[in-house]
Amino acid sequence: MKTEPQAAPSGPTFNSIKDVEANVKTRMEKAISDLQHEMAAIRTGRASLGILDHIRVDYYGTPTPLNQVANLHVPEPALITIQPWDVSQIGIIEKAIRISDLGLNPGNDGKIIRLPIPPLTEERRKEFVKKLHGVAEHHRVSTRSIRRDGNEAVKKLLKDKKITEDEDRRAHDEIQKMTDAYMDKIDQASKSKEKDIMEIR
Repeated sequence: MKTEPQAAPSGPTFNSIKDVEANVKTRMEKAISDLQHEMAAIRTGRASLGILDHIRVDYYGTPTPLNQVANLHVPEPALITIQPWDVSQIGIIEKAIRISDLGLNPGNDGKIIRLPIPPLTEERRKEFVKKLHGVAEHHRVSTRSIRRDGNEAVKKLLKDKKITEDEDRRAHDEIQKMTDAYMDKIDQASKSKEKDIMEIR
């Protein structure tokens, strides 16, 4: 059976300004939650389970998130404990932590891995702040790109005569207001994380 060539998928079709604004808001919210997730993986001087989020363990041939193969705890501010559900995996888990970019040195007693979180050196703090700035900038670019998509969708509504020129102007203003608000959230989150990284305990 001969199939027709598929047209390249175009973006979503909107019938009203309300639809466009709802889409912009949803996508900007997602950018913020992605930002928070990525920031949690950046170390501060305090023990935090978020720093282990990106670690994958080779669990019987499948790369598996660490929290799906072990219980993770923060019993004190400078220590994380990792208790594998299957103790035969302890060496594999320890290796995954050692080869990660965390620069941490795990040790185990055969049942539990202890992961001391040493204070950050000045140099490491600066490295992590630089990484944080890169992550925040990436999300600012995403947010600007969402604004552009929203504005294009509004222009299309005007072109298709689904809205008036006044509504077009108001919608552009509203999208700009949303963009400013989400840019502000990115800046605040980034500043707060930077303070955490630079704080000497």
